[in-house]
Amino acid sequence: MLDDIKKTLWAAADKLRANMDAAEYKHLVLGLIFIKYISDSFTGHTALLAQRLRDPQDELFYGDCADEDIYAELEDRDYYTADNVFWVPESARWEDLRAAAKQPDIGKRIDDALALIELENPKLKGILDKRYARAQLPDGKLGELVDLISTIGFGDSPSQARDVLGQVYEYFLGQFASAEGKKGGQFYTPASIVKTLVAVLAPHQGKVYDPCCGSGGMFVQSEKFIESHGGKIGDVSIYGQESNPTTWRLAAMNLAIRGIDFNLGKEPGDTFTRNQHPDLRADYILANPPFNISDWWHGSLEGDPRWVYGTPPQGNANYAWLQHMLHHLRPTGRAGIVLANGSMSSSQNSEGEIRAAMVQADVVEVMVALPGQLFFNTQIPACLWFLTKAKPAHRKGEVLFIDARKLGSMISRVQAELTDEAIDRIASTVAAWRSEAGSTSYEDVAGFCRSVPLAEIAQHGHVLTPGRYVGAEEVEDDDEAFAEKMQRLTQQLGEQMKKGAELDAVIRQKLGGLGYEF
Repeated sequence: MLDDIKKTLWAAADKLRANMDAAEYKHLVLGLIFIKYISDSFTGHTALLAQRLRDPQDELFYGDCADEDIYAELEDRDYYTADNVFWVPESARWEDLRAAAKQPDIGKRIDDALALIELENPKLKGILDKRYARAQLPDGKLGELVDLISTIGFGDSPSQARDVLGQVYEYFLGQFASAEGKKGGQFYTPASIVKTLVAVLAPHQGKVYDPCCGSGGMFVQSEKFIESHGGKIGDVSIYGQESNPTTWRLAAMNLAIRGIDFNLGKEPGDTFTRNQHPDLRADYILANPPFNISDWWHGSLEGDPRWVYGTPPQGNANYAWLQHMLHHLRPTGRAGIVLANGSMSSSQNSEGEIRAAMVQADVVEVMVALPGQLFFNTQIPACLWFLTKAKPAHRKGEVLFIDARKLGSMISRVQAELTDEAIDRIASTVAAWRSEAGSTSYEDVAGFCRSVPLAEIAQHGHVLTPGRYVGAEEVEDDDEAFAEKMQRLTQQLGEQMKKGAELDAVIRQKLGGLGYEF
């Protein structure tokens, strides 16, 4: 039911976009969803408070007073902030905006509402994107968008409202990423890749960090994992950083509407030169940094303490990201990073030496080769690096290689994903290899996974491509004798060649009849 609602909402919203660029339009749509959510949450909390204030059995009972006294009491912001509900000033509430949707100044009214909400809620300072008055939409389209968002019902309870809104917000993020193509991948990592990282790392409690967090999908999925395993929101502390100011705002809104506390730094900024969390040591790091970026270097990074395994080449940041993650990892922590396949084998500049040093230091735990066509923004094949400074005792001096290239399922003509079954196969293989509680015993599977000692990896020049180590998939023997099989296949090939010659003759005849002989 909710899936149908999401698709209907998206179709209607996309139609209203007219000729506006998707990259600009997404901020208008997601901003309105955010206002609608916090306004609905505020209104729902107001109704609950009114009920409690009138209930003689409730500790908040306000006595036998007039309705106007109750209404005045309901405007006490402490009731809302105590329950982690955003305070929404009267003129910024959704019903006021909906009533003015057809007015020519609706854009300015929305901007004013956002400014008021920011003023009243310091946590949102600098986060809300006030661009509605200058939106390049045809006349009346912004009002129609307000009317459309008004149809989203967020349910009766705050938890139900948060779940519905979160799903709608996440769905729209994915659709906008698809609509934007290459640019969309800068703020959105496909859900199946995030789920895979989370399933392998299994964050339960502690500090979770993403130094290039985009719209915050890694954090959201981590919270979902924790809740699905009996934990609760708040079991982890969220730390992130994002250089793009508008994407930084998307992430903050994405987390705020789910009631997730977060620290995305004081401002958006470059992770390498303006590190927002220099003293952080995280229990879990999940990241999808931009692939192969060449313009990352700054002179101030020379001799940086993060480059424990060697100074990364100035023309490619892949090994800067890997070492940044390791620097911010607790001694017992784990990191999962998405990188281009070239990172597993490149020997340009100092990359080969850095990779060798990391392997020999035993901080590379698991390498996973991914299927193609998983990303919106690139066809570059990708892989997952899992790093740790504390491998299980029985796995020290080994690396687990998983070749998951055949596990992708096409969901459109150009897009693939990892199904839940494929993700579970990868995660359960890693859990078995680590001998985690409740896992099965680990076994190498030809063509899929193999545990490899560091000495063998060194013999291969410290190349970390799984296909080099897992071998070929075992082919089931059909018990047909070789000579008989060759006889059968040769006969089959002869018949097909004969049929091909007959078709060639027919084509020549048809073309000749049209005056095109050859």
